[in-house]
Amino acid sequence: MTGMTDHTQLILDGTKIAWHQDRIQAWERGERIAPITIDMALTRACNYACHYCYAMLQENDRKSITKQVITDFLDDCKEIGVKGISFVSDGESTISPVFVDACKHGHSLGLSMACGTNGFVLTRRKLEEVLPSLTYLRINISAGERDRYGEIMGVKPDYFDRVVQNIRDMVAIKKERNLSVTIGLQMVLMPQYRDQIMPLARLGKELRPDYLVIKHCSDNEDGDLGVEYQKYAEMYETLHAAEALSDDEYQVSVKWSKIQATGQRSYQRCYGAPFMIQLSGSGLVAPCGMLFNERYKKFHIGNICETRFKDIFASDRYWEVMRYLASPDFNAQKMCGSLCLQHKVNETLDSYEKGYVNLPDLTGATPPQHLNFV
Repeated sequence: MTGMTDHTQLILDGTKIAWHQDRIQAWERGERIAPITIDMALTRACNYACHYCYAMLQENDRKSITKQVITDFLDDCKEIGVKGISFVSDGESTISPVFVDACKHGHSLGLSMACGTNGFVLTRRKLEEVLPSLTYLRINISAGERDRYGEIMGVKPDYFDRVVQNIRDMVAIKKERNLSVTIGLQMVLMPQYRDQIMPLARLGKELRPDYLVIKHCSDNEDGDLGVEYQKYAEMYETLHAAEALSDDEYQVSVKWSKIQATGQRSYQRCYGAPFMIQLSGSGLVAPCGMLFNERYKKFHIGNICETRFKDIFASDRYWEVMRYLASPDFNAQKMCGSLCLQHKVNETLDSYEKGYVNLPDLTGATPPQHLNFV
């Protein structure tokens, strides 16, 4: 694929799980399947203090992911059949000293590598080194104006200038080197940030990343962030206006399915965890980020800083937790926060299990981009 992004196949609101039917069928047969995607962080540390940050609610025992730990982990992922690793999760992975090496090593093994970041430390030199190894690079930027950026992202306003320059550089490097990496911006939208929807959409149109995605803000089951989901409806007109700024090479996409869900789930069992698990920047292996906190210890499976991942994956403990989440004893509507990472996968698998939908016949169909990030 050339450096031009094929926007018709860029799925920003949905799931690509149906493209992994061999894994779904193995799961149905009761086999122990490797995750398709692992979402993780390389550190719990962060150089920002975003007001909407879910990770701050999920403190757990911190250990350090060293170069040896991440190399072993990536080797194990390749061996057991993991397909994609996204450095997103609960810390700012780009500030870890092992970040560049991890991206390169994973890529050299044939794993799809990706990163979600505030973009502050990704200056041109680092970008030159890391961009060729990435499937996508997504910048979390929840404001399009300098002062509001400082307020919402919890930093000095001049951080905005540096991040904007870094985005310009990544777009330029992609073009200069004809790279296939997708460069995106992401806005985590809380109702009180509505004044930044259009400034950010216009900023994106000027900077020319491949896309801007505007998504809901997840809250925990106690509602600690105070997200007022019913207020999203008041912003629909503005969100449609933002999407109207899309052109042939820049896509503004609102995650309508989650924004319109008002924080509610249609299913009770969590089937998605075996297909897509999360690791904390502390090395903790858990089904998802909502369960990282120490009080959810009964869902904690192991730590890659202490035990090889392939051994954790093969352990009875790993599969006990996965079976429990898919059992009648678990109710995601009552026991989880709002609209988690696995939400779209859960919706699809739940409908499939209940016989509401069949797996599509994809013979001859063109696979979407970022196939290994379900």
